[in-house]
Amino acid sequence: MGNFTNIFQRMEVKYLITRSQQRTLLEKIGEHMEPDRFGKSVINNIYFDTPDYRLIRASIEKPIYKEKLRLRCYGHVTDEITAFVELKKKFSGTVYKRRISMQYSEATDYLCRGKPAVQESQISREIDYVVSFYGGLMPVVDLFYDRSAYVAKDGSDLRITFDRDVRFRTEELDLRRGSDGIILTGGDVTLMEIKSVNPMPLWLVAALDELKILPSSFSKYGNAYLDIMKGRLKYISMEA
Repeated sequence: MGNFTNIFQRMEVKYLITRSQQRTLLEKIGEHMEPDRFGKSVINNIYFDTPDYRLIRASIEKPIYKEKLRLRCYGHVTDEITAFVELKKKFSGTVYKRRISMQYSEATDYLCRGKPAVQESQISREIDYVVSFYGGLMPVVDLFYDRSAYVAKDGSDLRITFDRDVRFRTEELDLRRGSDGIILTGGDVTLMEIKSVNPMPLWLVAALDELKILPSSFSKYGNAYLDIMKGRLKYISMEA
């Protein structure tokens, strides 16, 4: 399936910014950052949870420790495309991500139909344990966004991503069906994430300060969940 990093440990800081702020920031840090080798891409995710959304309900309460399980693909999705099964944990502000890769059809067999992982590993056993611990997890939401990613020219681990048009759906939970969905962030809103193992460089801190760009706690899946709950409450009140 190619050479992919399967374990990450890093800090991830989120910011909600405008397109103008994005353009200006990229101009200011252009001598330090460049587009990554994938350029612009559509990120496709299926998030897994219990029927009562136990994982995301715990997550939005901002505990010291939280975890999520998702299936991720990049670009147009087919049965044969490389898919990543990712277990993402966050403890005291540090993100720990474990992932295994396989074909999309194999990943859906593994997560949705209970078939064993194509290749057993320590990471697949961790994923199996989480699924078992919660009494089985099911696909609950598809979540998509258009991403532009940048990496440091000096070869350090610094990475900055810009996600636009975050959208989701709760029906037809199959990434092969395209990336249409209900818009969570559109128009002038961009979600920026700065990801690094090491402290943020001073030139980046200075640029953020000059543009008055402040951190945000925006969660894509968390906001999709809140939108789903609003819809349910509206439906219940209409039926009452």
